[in-house]
Amino acid sequence: MQQSVYCKKIRMKLSIFLFLYCICCTIGGPVFKDCYDIQWRNNGRDRCSCSGIYEIQPTRDATPFKVYCDMSTDGGGWTVIQRRMDGSVDFYRDWMSYQYGFGNLNGEFWLGLDKISRLTEAQSCLRVDLEDFEKNVRYANYSVFSVGGPRTNYWLTIGGYSGNAGDSLSAHNGRPFSTKDRDHDGWNRNCAEAYKGAWWYNACHASNLNGWYQYGPTASYATSVVWAHFKGHHYSLMFSEMKVKRCSV
Repeated sequence: MQQSVYCKKIRMKLSIFLFLYCICCTIGGPVFKDCYDIQWRNNGRDRCSCSGIYEIQPTRDATPFKVYCDMSTDGGGWTVIQRRMDGSVDFYRDWMSYQYGFGNLNGEFWLGLDKISRLTEAQSCLRVDLEDFEKNVRYANYSVFSVGGPRTNYWLTIGGYSGNAGDSLSAHNGRPFSTKDRDHDGWNRNCAEAYKGAWWYNACHASNLNGWYQYGPTASYATSVVWAHFKGHHYSLMFSEMKVKRCSV
């Protein structure tokens, strides 16, 4: 009994320490450029390893904004730009929604093309984590990732694939972003309308992570949360998360 009470006290002290440690990651000092900057603040002497919501300012002329930082996956320091997990947020939205972002940083969200463009002005890597409804997990890493500014309609530059999910994004390299009300794809129809999403469509896609959230195998072709090299065009994934980190560090 005494040992049980002692263990409870130790666990409580540890929980309080970790809580205060995470708080310390968010207060004091300057606003940081990104999640990697937060993780290795003060030249690594005060390393922050708590995943959660933080405020960043990628460039001096940018207004600070909140992001979700993944401090544990593949070395941590990742700034999450997209997440699908339960279908609670409607992703079939217009251009303005995708430009400025929507959703809940603790749940499903799209960070916003304006913010993603700012984040990737520095040389950046992309990681895509995927999971199907059978609990199979895959990932895709890209050593080259950037999103242009509004004048380019948020042009995608992507390359340097590695991982086990298969490369379902390089086919979209050099494409501007498209939504149901802004068609910039390479098809004579509107890919975003046809496939119920918003993406860097070509004519039309090998991936559609902002597509209609469904549950596993689907009768409809390519309209759902698709990563074709993992599960094909007739399967909607349970989970997707896109995250970026500076490659030059």
